[in-house]
Amino acid sequence: MTLQRFVFLVLFLMTVVGASAQQSREELQKKEQELKKELSDLNRQLSETQKNKKLSLNELALIKRKVAMREELVKGINNQINDLDNTIYLNEMDIYRLRKELDTLRLKYAKSIVFAYKNRGSYEYLNFLFSARSFNDAIKRMTYLKSYRQNRETQAVAIAQSRAMLTQKVDVLNNNKKERVVTLTTQSQQLKVLQEDKKAQDKVVAQLKGQESAIAKQIKDKEKQRVRMQQAVMAIIKREIDEAARKEKIAKQKAADDAKKNAAAAAAKNNNNTDNSAKNNTAANNAAKNNTAVNSAKNNEPIVLAKSGSRPYSPFESTEEGRETSMHFEQNKGRLPWPVDRGNVFIEFGVSTVPGTKLTQKSDGIHIALPEGSVVKSIADGEVSYVGEVNGDQVVMVRHGKYFTVYQQLSSASVSVGRVVKAGSAIGRSGKSIDGEGSIIFTINNERGVPLNPDQWLRPRR
Repeated sequence: MTLQRFVFLVLFLMTVVGASAQQSREELQKKEQELKKELSDLNRQLSETQKNKKLSLNELALIKRKVAMREELVKGINNQINDLDNTIYLNEMDIYRLRKELDTLRLKYAKSIVFAYKNRGSYEYLNFLFSARSFNDAIKRMTYLKSYRQNRETQAVAIAQSRAMLTQKVDVLNNNKKERVVTLTTQSQQLKVLQEDKKAQDKVVAQLKGQESAIAKQIKDKEKQRVRMQQAVMAIIKREIDEAARKEKIAKQKAADDAKKNAAAAAAKNNNNTDNSAKNNTAANNAAKNNTAVNSAKNNEPIVLAKSGSRPYSPFESTEEGRETSMHFEQNKGRLPWPVDRGNVFIEFGVSTVPGTKLTQKSDGIHIALPEGSVVKSIADGEVSYVGEVNGDQVVMVRHGKYFTVYQQLSSASVSVGRVVKAGSAIGRSGKSIDGEGSIIFTINNERGVPLNPDQWLRPRR
C-alpha cells in the first residue's frame, strides 16, 4: 500500500466514524425536540385543567405523565453527553495519531531532501547510470531515480493532506467541546425543572390524600360512565352480529336456491340425452353433488370462503370483504395510526392505583387530553356502526371486520351509520370529559365486546 493510499484510507475511516457519531447525535436531538413539544402540550393541558379550580385525577395523571417525559428527556440529554464524550475522546486519539504520522512523514521527507541535495550534481547522476553492468540494469536505475523523485512529490502531498486533516479534526474537536458545554447547560436546566415537576406531583398527591372521599366520588362517576358505555358497546355489537347473521342466512338461502336450480337444470339436460343409461348415471352423480350443497346450505354451518385458512368462524367474516378487513386490521397491529394528531394519554388502559390512597380506577381504553374541537380520525378502514349519544356523550363506533373502535366524548360527529371510512378519515371533533376538560376516550373491542389494549395496536408516538 502506497503512502498516499494509506492517507486516503485514514481519511475515509475518520469520515465514516464521524458521520456515524453525527447521525447518532442528530437522532437523539430529534427525539429531544419531540419530547419538548409533547411537554409543551402537557403544560398547556395542565394549565387548562387547573383552571377548573377543582382537584381532579386528570391533573395528577397529567403531572405524572409530565414527570415521566421529563425524566426521559433528561435521559436523552445524558445520552447526548455520553455520545459527545466518546466523540471527543475519539477525535483526540485521531489528532494524536495524525500528529505522529505527520511527524513521521516530515522526517522521511527531510531525509529524502537531504539525500537529494547531497546528490544534486549531474556527475553523481551520470556516474550512477554509467556504472550499470548492462543496458537493462541502466534502464532499471533510470526507473528507480524517476520513482524516487515521484516518491518525494507523493510525500509532499501526503504531508499537506495530513496537515489539512489535522486542522479539520482540531476544528471538529473544538466544536464538540462547545456543544458539550451547551448540552450540559441544558441538562442542568431540565434537572431543575424535573425537581419542580416532582414537587408539584408530591403536592397533588398530598392534596388527594386529604380529599380521598371527593376523589372516590369522581372514580365512582367515571366507573358508572365506563359500565354504561361498555353495555352500550355490547348492545351495538350484538345488533351487528344479528345483522351479519341475517345477511349470512340470506346468502345461504340464495346458495341453496341456486343449487336447486342447477340440480333441476342438470337433471332435465340429462333426461333429454339419447344414451339413457350413461345420462342417468351422470344425472345421479350431479344430483348427489347438488343435494350435498343444498343440505350444507340449509344447515347452520358457516360458508367457507376461499383462502380462509384456519381462522375461527365469525359472522363478521362470512363475506370476503369482512374477512379481508379483519385480517388487514390484525396485520397492522402495533402500526395503526393514532386517532388524533396531537394530545397526551393521561389515563392508560387497565386498572391503575391513585397514589397515596387505596383507590383504584379501571379504564377500557386510553384517555387522551387535547384541545376541545380537535379533529378525531378513524384508525383503520371500516364501516360506521353507531353515531349518537351514550350517557350524555357523543359517540362514534366503527367496525373493522370483527373488530370495533369506539371514539367517546366527541363534541360533534361528521359521519353517519353505514358510511365506509378509510384510515385517517375524520369522524368528528373532540369534546370534554365529565370533569369539564378537553379529552376523548378511545377503545378497541373484539367481536365479543372484550376491550383490547390500544397500546398494543397503535404505533409508538415516537
